[in-house]
Amino acid sequence: MIRAERTIAKLNAGKDVKIVAIGDSLTYGWQVSKGYLDFLKEMLRKRYPEASFQIVNKGIPGDTASGGLDRIDSDVYFYEPDCVLVEFALNDAFCGYSSELFGRNIQEMVAGIRKNTRAEVVLVTAVWLDDPGSYDFVEKFFYGKLEEMAEKFGLPVARVHEHWRRQVQSGAVDFQELVQFDGVHPTVAGYRLMAEAVMEVFSE
Repeated sequence: MIRAERTIAKLNAGKDVKIVAIGDSLTYGWQVSKGYLDFLKEMLRKRYPEASFQIVNKGIPGDTASGGLDRIDSDVYFYEPDCVLVEFALNDAFCGYSSELFGRNIQEMVAGIRKNTRAEVVLVTAVWLDDPGSYDFVEKFFYGKLEEMAEKFGLPVARVHEHWRRQVQSGAVDFQELVQFDGVHPTVAGYRLMAEAVMEVFSE
């Protein structure tokens, strides 16, 4: 697994670290008291007590990779981050965007972040869905495209969907405890699992 080595080194050295998270409602933390970024902040503080860090939440419910690309200047470059978490896929998949267009938008985002900032980029997958009909499509064509971009650019991937699947299939947690009424958006328990998956990228 590729990790966010430069960011880990800064955290270990107790330096100031700014993380910007751009994404959709899963980044925003839709209809919950604590989203994944809140849990991630707690986990980072526990692991790197000497570090000083800031997490900027730039999640917008309903957004797509296309929308993220449109606002990347004001929502990412402006902050001069050390690390950028990029989380898109589900809205792209269910709003009719092709996986090819999704991939191009992610690629342009990564290239832009690398050109305009010194930030390390981490790709973040969305949740596992307990519905093979729609989920297989999302995993193959959209999470698969994130894997493709990660391989192309040598990027870490926080595989949230795989962590959820392992937890559910092992019997550690019931899927219904992880999702809200719509069967997609995480509950607080679901966001905690999401943060655990992202934290793997920041762990030595």
